[in-house]
Amino acid sequence: MTTVKTLLDLPGLRLRPRAAADLLDRPVTRIYVTELPDPGRYLSAGELVLSGLLWWREPGDAEPFVAALARSGAAALAASGADSDGIPDDVVDACERHRIPLLEVPVDLSFSVVTEQVVLALAAASDSSRKRLLAAADAPVETLLDRASAELGLPCWVLSTLGRVIAGTAPLPMPVEDVVQRFAAKQDTAGPLTLTPVEGRNAVPWLIAVGGPLSTAQTELTEELAGLVGVTRARAKPPEAELTGDVRVVALRTEGSDESQDVLRELLPAATLIEPGDETTYAVTTQWPADAATALSTVEPLLAAHRIVCGVSDAGPLGEAREVAAYALAAASRRPGRVVVVPGAEIGVHQLLLAGTPDGLRAALRRRVLGPLLDYDAEQHTDLVHTVRVFLECSGSPTRAAKALHVHVNTLRYRIGRAGELLGADLTEFTDQLDVYLALRTGEPTG
Repeated sequence: MTTVKTLLDLPGLRLRPRAAADLLDRPVTRIYVTELPDPGRYLSAGELVLSGLLWWREPGDAEPFVAALARSGAAALAASGADSDGIPDDVVDACERHRIPLLEVPVDLSFSVVTEQVVLALAAASDSSRKRLLAAADAPVETLLDRASAELGLPCWVLSTLGRVIAGTAPLPMPVEDVVQRFAAKQDTAGPLTLTPVEGRNAVPWLIAVGGPLSTAQTELTEELAGLVGVTRARAKPPEAELTGDVRVVALRTEGSDESQDVLRELLPAATLIEPGDETTYAVTTQWPADAATALSTVEPLLAAHRIVCGVSDAGPLGEAREVAAYALAAASRRPGRVVVVPGAEIGVHQLLLAGTPDGLRAALRRRVLGPLLDYDAEQHTDLVHTVRVFLECSGSPTRAAKALHVHVNTLRYRIGRAGELLGADLTEFTDQLDVYLALRTGEPTG
């Protein structure tokens, strides 16, 4: 990495620090020559600004020029005297005040020589940086990131587009979900970050985020980092978990695509995949992240799938958990939304029991229990079936059911009595209530 201090040691330049000498460790990424009184719109972070101070006429002129350097994040100002008296005190004071290192260039030294020497130093540093990064090619992602950050002189992160920070050298300055949204919108920057996709064919991309704009050399080094991280990611082997004891099973479908395996591997890196398919994949895990729905919503715009549906079991033996996850997935598929996650705990016990009953048997049970009531409603154009269901869902309370149906309580009692006669059941008894309620639920989709 080339720093301001590095430039002081370049042979033949004879640069001399005049202000902010305590900041000479700032990295330099490129050189920019200007004589504009306010060059702000043309500057980038990390630049060494070279100027003959032709814009300086009188005290006060330095303020807008140096302030523009500070706003852009310039590494330093290298300047030769505006007249025979050398660099004006006004410029020195402004650099000290705005914390911009000021290097004095000898008046007999051509700017072309300075430019050539600095460009050669940057090129040599870039080549050395690449070699040092490649030397860590077999290291973990965290080590690669630390090495790249040191070479770039900027903080770095590896982000998953599921909304997770895989590794980082500093706190991320903005929510990772916002970064992914910018990337999904095909932007190569997100606030102060420069984004580079990690190489690889996984449906859930990773990103390299670097904390600042990049020079050409820095961009090349970042692309090298992206390639190395991609190789490290591809080389990682999924864990072989013990499928014993209580576990959770997750069933995930990417409708219209074959991305379910990639999504589950990224969402649950410690899980074991079972029964992988083109659209639906099952995973066995001991941990289900609380932010899973948010993570899936974050990555969904990047997928080819029409939508993502997911069912999650409670913790239990593998076989039982597998059945619950499958039913929760079926329930999720019947709900609207681009991303739908249904935990098994949301599904009533009676729904899970009915889920294992074949359709033919469900229809037969419904007809056997409710047949007389269904026939009566069809013949008399009444709706006693609905009345009975509301009554049972109100825990058999005539008062609550009457209020829900907007009828007098005596009317409700008469209808329930009539329904009981038709069914041959006592709808005030728990066991009869249970049979009738299960029969009512067999004829409708659940979830």
